[in-house]
Amino acid sequence: MVRCRSPSRPVWESIRQRWGPMRDPLNWPTQDLVTHRADTTPDRTAMVAAASGNAVTYRKLDAAVDAVAAELDRRVDAPDATVATLLPTRPAVGTLLFAAMRLGATLAPLNVELDAATLQSQLSTVDADLLVCGDGTASLAADIDGCPTVSVDRELSAAAVADETAAAGSADETATDVTPAPLSRTDTQLVIFTSGTTSEPKGVRLTVGNLVASAVASSYRLGVLPDDRWLVCLPTYHMGGLAPFIRSALYGTAAVVQRSFDADATQQVLAEHGVAGVSLVPTMLSRLLDAGWEPPASLRFVLLGGGPASETLIERCRERDVPVYPTYGMTETASQIATARPETAFEHAGTVGQPLVFTDVTVVADGAACDPGERGEIVVDGPTVTPGYLNGDDDAFSDHGFRTSDIGYRDADGHLWVEGRVDDQIVTGGENVDASTVADTIREHPAVEDAAVVGLADEEWGQRVAALVVGNVSPEAVRDHCAERLAAYEVPKTVQAVDSLPRTASGTVDRAAVRSHFGTASESNESA
Repeated sequence: MVRCRSPSRPVWESIRQRWGPMRDPLNWPTQDLVTHRADTTPDRTAMVAAASGNAVTYRKLDAAVDAVAAELDRRVDAPDATVATLLPTRPAVGTLLFAAMRLGATLAPLNVELDAATLQSQLSTVDADLLVCGDGTASLAADIDGCPTVSVDRELSAAAVADETAAAGSADETATDVTPAPLSRTDTQLVIFTSGTTSEPKGVRLTVGNLVASAVASSYRLGVLPDDRWLVCLPTYHMGGLAPFIRSALYGTAAVVQRSFDADATQQVLAEHGVAGVSLVPTMLSRLLDAGWEPPASLRFVLLGGGPASETLIERCRERDVPVYPTYGMTETASQIATARPETAFEHAGTVGQPLVFTDVTVVADGAACDPGERGEIVVDGPTVTPGYLNGDDDAFSDHGFRTSDIGYRDADGHLWVEGRVDDQIVTGGENVDASTVADTIREHPAVEDAAVVGLADEEWGQRVAALVVGNVSPEAVRDHCAERLAAYEVPKTVQAVDSLPRTASGTVDRAAVRSHFGTASESNESA
């Protein structure tokens, strides 16, 4: 069994003794991160709006956070309040995050792509005291009952200090003076709903300690320089989009915020703003490379997550000198679990590297830890792991830690491979079929761009193997290709060609939508 362990208790006790009780690193931060940062490096750039170039220092951001916190405090019963947001990616999201932290309130970012009924259910789940929308989401917010609503573009306009529509110096540095609430690392800071790729989305509680531990561990793996800038172009209602705000405030670096990814516009932003790092999902990176992108000299990290990266994509990165860092993470662990450096990714195709510092990863089968090379469920423990879901779900935790429902293995050097989901297994005619193995085989066809495989209910077989395929290829060619490489029971009985795979906002294949597609699509492009 190979594990990456956290420092022992005696080590932490010696650190406590050196720092003293008032500066105990295990109790830090005691106030919101912008308060700490503005006291330390007030004139460093905090946030930049990619389209306009509007930039604010930590001094300006601190003033904006103060103004927004004061307005929120008038409307909610902080520090026990929950403030929900219905906002697309924009700098104001970061301001709201730190304003909630300053009050000791919880922030619950909601997915702007959801319908009003689903959003209302999630608002009820988090027991929100206030919903913050913008001009672009005001009509959707109006369709939701039972929660007071304010606009970030009107009542909370100070939050938009770095947005495209704001004047660069618009924050009033002397407008208010909110006393930052004392923080504990066990305080719930965020509630983020999972993507719900295989089940109903769950509200994940993330504490101040989870967020800080994740940012610290990420810096150990990636490295940080004082002038680093991280491009935010992922949705900020997921952890991948929120994490750069937290990391930047902790490190004293800057977040460059692009409202939405576009292959042509994003490569221009990466070059013009001297971006050092960016978080992308595989489809985004593929589109950049398809558009002829060459990484600028400033770029040191492309954190690639949200789904498996094909060996072909990693090889393209090697050929283009893209500093790709394949990563494995999830909402329940406040982002990264394991991350491979480029040299590791290129030498060990398919790995997501070794676990980050402080993170324990155990591969478990039948309740016991697996030996190197043995497949099982990936279980994670450490300070980044959520204390739990809003609705409980004790089954998600075991003696080894949080059960990810992902299947994988680790080699003798501790490298982690993620091979699919526990529920990827299809039982057809009494035979077990691994959906990820079939999908990987289909992707090996030269005309196939991508594929997703699921099990569909079948009266004769119990389940039948079904595949959605992207590419200029016929269902018959896919089946013939698989028949040469797989056992007969693994060959998809149903194949449909599509223009693109359904994905969640975080870029993960939406397996529930894949199954639904087979129930609604016409038979004209199906092979059965």
